[in-house]
Amino acid sequence: MYIKCDPVKVHSPENVADVFRSILKSECEVDQEKEHFWVMGLNTKNKVLYIELVSLGTINESIAHPREVFRSAIMKGVTSILFCHNHPSGEPEPSEGDITTTERLKKGGELLGIKVLDHIIIGDKDLYSFKTEGLI
Repeated sequence: MYIKCDPVKVHSPENVADVFRSILKSECEVDQEKEHFWVMGLNTKNKVLYIELVSLGTINESIAHPREVFRSAIMKGVTSILFCHNHPSGEPEPSEGDITTTERLKKGGELLGIKVLDHIIIGDKDLYSFKTEGLI
């Protein structure tokens, strides 16, 4: 599902987190308590070309298969993407599954020639950026 957003230029993990927190707040209360996995497709100037909800999961898990994550990126011809997902627990620290998924998606991007800029996990107040932490 594509999400409408105003054209915005990505310049920091906080900027990205603000966009996704805004999207999450616009959803019904029940869905806000589920884990979401979004992909943001960007052009060469880091301007958002699309935002897609790839997976709406459960209270503590969502599925992010490379086939689904890169489908729109390929069709829309983006140069880079970034991922964002929420932790309904409010704590943004990544799980082992989050780390494994990010590594797998990064490798997929390398094979396809689509740069993975970051994977951001949003909690209630804080965020976790894989790029900032040196994991991308």
